[in-house]
Amino acid sequence: MALGGGTYLTQNKVLPGAYFQFISKAIASATLSDRGVAAMALELDWGADDKVFSVTASDFMKDSKKMFGFDYDAAEMLPLRELFKHASKVYVYKVTSGGVKASNTFAEAKYTGKKGNDLKVVIQTNVDDGEKFDVLLYLGTEKMDSQTVSKASELIDNDFVVWKKSAELSVTAATALSGGTNGTASTSNHQAFLDKISSYPDVNAIGYAGSESAVKGLYAAFADRLRNDVGIRLQVVMHDYSSADSISCVNVKNSAELVYWATGVIAGTAVNKSATNMKYDGELSINTEFTQDELTEALGKGEWVLHQVGTEVHVLEDINSFTSITDEMGDIFKDNQTIRVIDTRADSIASIFASKYLGKVPNDKSGRVSLWSDIVKIDQQLSDINAIEDFDPEDITVEQGDTKKSVLINSAITIINTMEKLYMKSMIE
Repeated sequence: MALGGGTYLTQNKVLPGAYFQFISKAIASATLSDRGVAAMALELDWGADDKVFSVTASDFMKDSKKMFGFDYDAAEMLPLRELFKHASKVYVYKVTSGGVKASNTFAEAKYTGKKGNDLKVVIQTNVDDGEKFDVLLYLGTEKMDSQTVSKASELIDNDFVVWKKSAELSVTAATALSGGTNGTASTSNHQAFLDKISSYPDVNAIGYAGSESAVKGLYAAFADRLRNDVGIRLQVVMHDYSSADSISCVNVKNSAELVYWATGVIAGTAVNKSATNMKYDGELSINTEFTQDELTEALGKGEWVLHQVGTEVHVLEDINSFTSITDEMGDIFKDNQTIRVIDTRADSIASIFASKYLGKVPNDKSGRVSLWSDIVKIDQQLSDINAIEDFDPEDITVEQGDTKKSVLINSAITIINTMEKLYMKSMIE
């Protein structure tokens, strides 16, 4: 087995090996934890039913046909290519689960879905032994498997079919599998996805590229519930959902197709970075025909919009859909960089409390000093990477709460945002 190695953002690697970080001295940056985890329920023609499965960028490039039934560069894989422009890992759920598996006399497709109808079985007499058969499996025109056997019971199942071991083998030029169908991308299937993904705390963003208002409401309520009641902080990305008004929801203006790319961006942008003015690097033709007044109105409505900058398309401002400003939640909460900082900080503190203190450390002065020290270390890391500024350990206090088993943390942080507006006043003589 090869050792680990390569580049790193944080010192969180598992395999032994040498990891390097090369940075420009003037713009040194790091993150407390690696971001980039997205999740989506996709309408797929192939793949495992009722199961969330993890796909990395390298998995997708190498095993796209095995997992999804199509080559990496196929038009059907555009949504995933858009996602992986900025996401490092995607949890995928086949929202079209519940269909029918294609089959013929000799085999049944491994998964449900209409892509199974592109499978064909070719059986020939083996040229060296007339008592044996060469059994070949094709997906479209590409050969996926070849086995030489005497009878069907000797066939070994593969990534695409389960062989019917009781079948009588006979020479056939090409016998197609048929009857494969997709399930329906129903609201209940989306609910099943959300129920499953709620147990994946490393997800940074979930996307929904559909147009059903009921499903949008489902996703928005899910994100708010996880943030407010469960302590799992993520953002959901949707198109044209004006009812959101939440730091948990990013409302994409341009098109539903853009949701895939935007979900990758929201998931993958580092805690000390902003997607404001980020160049669109996907494959879509983006509608950017907006006037200045329309762009101003979009920002006021909490819409995440791409606009034209010369010959390029850029993110106008990296905001969420929160618009109901209050004294307790001011204008700064509209900025997604702010949300990344407070989410990373909260997750880091919660993680160290659960792993090191919960049920293990006495709630006495020395225990609370230890917890204070760990929180200071987290905030110092955020300060070191320019995510927060003016950090002072004295701004953090850890006290006993209302009960002997609880602790109360009081703290203040100042979040750094990227430059977005320049006002220049010049005296002319």
